[in-house]
Amino acid sequence: VIGVGPDSAAALLIAAGDNPERLASEASFAALCGVSPVGQSSGKTQRRRLNRGGNRQANAALYRIIVTRLRRDARTRLYLERRTREGMSKREIIRCLKRYVAREIYRQIQPASALTASPSAA
Repeated sequence: VIGVGPDSAAALLIAAGDNPERLASEASFAALCGVSPVGQSSGKTQRRRLNRGGNRQANAALYRIIVTRLRRDARTRLYLERRTREGMSKREIIRCLKRYVAREIYRQIQPASALTASPSAA
């Protein structure tokens, strides 16, 4: 996965490894990392913000991955430009990108967690 260094990968794997019972789906991994969206509205404005709960080290690792991607990955820069033209703030765009990265990471670690769960079930 682009932008994932050894420190970020270690933080995410530690968060996932410490909580195998919470990894039932991609959404549960996102909540574990603190990147699940929470509705936030005031008056006419309907927005979402990041969940303030979850593993803070995993959330910081996702942020470092996003910063690296914004500097080096053309697809991420194009996404930033497109969403900025749509009227989103940079903070909201980073929230969306964190969720996308959490989804990618979950797909990478999910088969490994499924393999470790099956021998213990027998």
